[in-house]
Amino acid sequence: MIYDQSEFDLRCEWGAQGVFQLACISDVVIIVDVLSFSTCVEIANNNGAIIFPYAYRDESVIDYAKSLQAELASHRQRWTTSGYSLSPKSVEQIPAGTRLVLPSPNGSFLTLHTGNTPTLAGCLRNCQAVAEFAQKYGDKIAVIPAGERWKDDGSLRPAFEDLIGAGAIISYLRGSLSPEAEAAVAAFQAFQQDLLGYLKKCSSGKELIEKGFESDVELAAAFNVSDCVPLLTNNAYVNSSYRVN
Repeated sequence: MIYDQSEFDLRCEWGAQGVFQLACISDVVIIVDVLSFSTCVEIANNNGAIIFPYAYRDESVIDYAKSLQAELASHRQRWTTSGYSLSPKSVEQIPAGTRLVLPSPNGSFLTLHTGNTPTLAGCLRNCQAVAEFAQKYGDKIAVIPAGERWKDDGSLRPAFEDLIGAGAIISYLRGSLSPEAEAAVAAFQAFQQDLLGYLKKCSSGKELIEKGFESDVELAAAFNVSDCVPLLTNNAYVNSSYRVN
């Protein structure tokens, strides 16, 4: 097919259509949602928590969390010491073993549409570890920058931070690159000397800072500080180091 980049080992495409085109023909899929789903999952998994993605923010998520005997993350609010949300800062001290349902229209939605293809969550914090782990599954790797949603119509807004995050991961992968994957790597290399500065200046970063979440941007911009690889197992992200074979 024209759009599936199948002649290349390393593929990169945006959002839901990217998952649709690439997941079924790839050995592994990496979901990249830097601000903030993937960053939130990495921090929580690194602490030993179990994260259940949920695609929708409606009342059905309450029953889903109850069915799993799990806590439910709220909409992102100004961070306090109580409750969890999509704010990475909110899960920084989450206890090991915590079961948390994390609704997200981007990272969670994409995660739950990868079918039977092994799925990882990648961000700037764990880009090298995720890349190295992904290559254990095979040579055909799909990296999916999630993007954001425009508030007026819900359509995809390609997001600077996710392109940079995708490029960071791809830069550690071996294999032939599609032009889309090459573009992501080039973007990462152009901005890697000041990731925090550029994340604070991009649209998503400015939005979070305006709402009082500058610390989340700082956590998301930390580069290669973690070897935690969130692996989707039985509809939940777990630290791959803890996986029971």
